[in-house]
Amino acid sequence: MDFLDFHHHQRGKNGIYNLNVNEELPSGKFSAGLHPKDITQNWKSDFEKIKTISSLESCLAIGECGLDGLIAVNEDLQNEVFKTHMTWAEEIKKPIIIHCVRRFSQILHYKSAKVPLVVHGFNKKENVAKELGDAGFYLSFGKAALENLSLQKVIKTFPIQRLFMETDDADFEITKLYEKVAEIKSISLENLKDQMWENLDQIVSNG
Repeated sequence: MDFLDFHHHQRGKNGIYNLNVNEELPSGKFSAGLHPKDITQNWKSDFEKIKTISSLESCLAIGECGLDGLIAVNEDLQNEVFKTHMTWAEEIKKPIIIHCVRRFSQILHYKSAKVPLVVHGFNKKENVAKELGDAGFYLSFGKAALENLSLQKVIKTFPIQRLFMETDDADFEITKLYEKVAEIKSISLENLKDQMWENLDQIVSNG
């Protein structure tokens, strides 16, 4: 079985391709949602497109969507759009891939969602990871985990059953990240690979 790349921007990889709303559908599995930076006053018509493509069987998750404290898009509007994604995901029973920048306390307010919530590109401290973990969130780690010792400490203690790995939009081989995480977790590469696919099955079946 190949390495699962949970969240990526390159067609042809094994995992979940991050599809933009006006992009041609990929041949493999994908997620669909409105990134906070792509929210406009016409977001409702964009979201209708999201609803159409996310209903397809090859769409495994809703997102990436979420909250970003570093962009100019109005915060109330971001929350409204995120809640709309949440409601839709619960209706079609698919997990959500969350983009979160400097808004983790707000993201925690959504912990009661009826679908699995995965924070992608997690790159925060251990206390934030623990809060999210205690609230039932999944975390996906990217390239930063290869060098960031603080992040490696997070990975060591975070439950492997709620962990994913991704390349996102970075140019590196996902196998390098698997090798690092296998070392941190003291697990064989093969077992880690199997666990990631099991985790994906878990969130898709529990959507």
